[in-house]
Amino acid sequence: MDLTLEQPTRARLVTPDECELSVPAVLRYTPADPLAVHLDFPPDVTLDGEAVTWTFGRALLDAGLEGPAGSGDVHIWPCGRARTVVEFHSPYGLALLQFDTAALRRFLLRSYAVLPAGHEDVSAEVDRGLSALFGTV
Repeated sequence: MDLTLEQPTRARLVTPDECELSVPAVLRYTPADPLAVHLDFPPDVTLDGEAVTWTFGRALLDAGLEGPAGSGDVHIWPCGRARTVVEFHSPYGLALLQFDTAALRRFLLRSYAVLPAGHEDVSAEVDRGLSALFGTV
């Protein structure tokens, strides 16, 4: 059985003029992609009207709840005791979102209940990736 964990949440999008807009999102974890968490945004809150999913490491989320973490497209850091900032970089620009830290911790703990850290078996994923890359070579 492949259990998918989903947790609706709300983020506060920080705009360039430092206003905050409430944005719905869904945190998602599945053992089929054991090292990753997914953050889904509905079409009505995206620039092009298409649903958007950001995927990043579960370990990155864990580290970002304790201190600044990340490089590349996703950066996460605590903002006081109650909020956590998630910063996304894309070719279209930057999005800075603040989440309730307790909600992120709750999601992370629930994901560890589904599959504890260190118990991720990625061998099947590696085999699929290598097969896709090299075909029948």
